[in-house]
Amino acid sequence: MKFVTFSTHELPEPHLGLVRDDEVLDLDLAARALSLAIPDQMLGLIDQYEQHQPALQAVLAKVGTRRFTQVRTYSDIGAAHALSEVQLAAPIPRPRKNVFCLAVNYREHAQETAHVRGHSGQAPEIPVFFTKAPTTINAPYGEIVIDPAVSTEIDWEVELGVVLGKSGKNIREEDALSYVFGYTVLNDITARDLQARHKQFFKGKSLDGSCPIGPWIITADEIPNPHDLALRLRVNGETKQDSRTNLMIFSINKAISILSQGMTLEAGDIIATGTPSGVGFSRTPPEFLKPGDVVEAEVENVGLIRNRVVSID
Repeated sequence: MKFVTFSTHELPEPHLGLVRDDEVLDLDLAARALSLAIPDQMLGLIDQYEQHQPALQAVLAKVGTRRFTQVRTYSDIGAAHALSEVQLAAPIPRPRKNVFCLAVNYREHAQETAHVRGHSGQAPEIPVFFTKAPTTINAPYGEIVIDPAVSTEIDWEVELGVVLGKSGKNIREEDALSYVFGYTVLNDITARDLQARHKQFFKGKSLDGSCPIGPWIITADEIPNPHDLALRLRVNGETKQDSRTNLMIFSINKAISILSQGMTLEAGDIIATGTPSGVGFSRTPPEFLKPGDVVEAEVENVGLIRNRVVSID
């Protein structure tokens, strides 16, 4: 299933929807039409996903093989919409905690940054973690706002995002994927000058709106092998990054297991699994985003997000 957070002119507050093809179904309204209950927020669904399975299946059974808009029970109450006519927010508009991120999780990315950062280019032996603040979250088609008084070196990083579906601590590597609710596309927008100036990741990774994510969360059962997906990023239609998740240094399950050692991970937590080579600051000459640019980040079988870069007013 593909779950989104969306709004309409009639219901401007972001709430939970289910996407099929080019349509979206308001799950709260659809469930109420059947005298059932489904949360109207993504985190509420994730928290008790198994509990809400019977209601979800009943809502879908009403549809069968039809389109959502062909089901009068739903269309008459305004629960069925064309996807092109709604506004998509980030699937989780406000995470409860920082976004967990892996640095240098692709060998070629480690190599391409060696001459800039003055290291050997060797892959790390253990995962390097950092976080992005919750205020970085941006919509899948939202604007990336650049403030030149703060940073003039804004870079791109396409990544596969992982959303956890249950809580755990000291998770065994062989069990880790069972903790995954689903996957999403994430662009780890980075202020490289701040990253260098402060000599750590957090500040340069945490400017407001610097984590476009979406367009939905696709449930884990739809992605049988998350370690064999293409990742691509384009700026103004020109491909900048093109790689596959099978080139990760640390697998998703290993990263989850190590991250959870001595620290509780919770349902709804987001993990960004690292970016491949092709980022802007390591190019010769360096390239950075500028107002008017359009950035597209895509993960095979997961989705595509598109963000226009604008300058602060």
